Amino acid sequence: MVHRDLKLENILIEDDLSLKIADFGFATFKKINRLKSYRGTMTYMAPKIKENKVYEGKKVDMFSTGVILFIIVQGIFPFKEAKPDEYFYNLLMKGKIDTYWKKVGGETLSKEFKELVLRMVHHDPAQRPTIEEIKAHPWYNAPFSMKMTRTSILERLQEKRDAKTAATSYDDEEDSCRACHDPLLELVREPLSVD
Repeated sequence: MVHRDLKLENILIEDDLSLKIADFGFATFKKINRLKSYRGTMTYMAPKIKENKVYEGKKVDMFSTGVILFIIVQGIFPFKEAKPDEYFYNLLMKGKIDTYWKKVGGETLSKEFKELVLRMVHHDPAQRPTIEEIKAHPWYNAPFSMKMTRTSILERLQEKRDAKTAATSYDDEEDSCRACHDPLLELVREPLSVD
């Protein structure tokens, strides 16, 4: 089976950080190595779909997974669309890899991660790794602590929530304070008459 619309919005995360895939509206299990229909979401869609060419379902799902992985690690999309005329994807297609990583702020990412994710979003589907190749990849097999990762993610999420709440509270205080002391408001207020 292939999904053909893998994207962040279609991934559910359990408390133990296990993932569940949702929305199988474009999924198919028939002729998955010779598909032609235009399916998916623009920013996650593999080039062969955009070019209206016959494509392998597993290869387009791998492409979308690469986009998702990039977003999770880097916090931004790797490109707007996988088209030759799109600036960031064009850098990849022309082999301007160092320029690409500078432009997306990824100079400090590990070389293992860079190599893996670039293979996953490669224009040529034959260059994309299989699941077995990913499982054998050095980046995938690097030391990892689920407990530390979960704690770190939850802490960062809480910090962002706290910052947003503080900013909202500060804005509310500012607005009410400005309303009390705004000289322009004095011009439109009617004086109270005391009888």
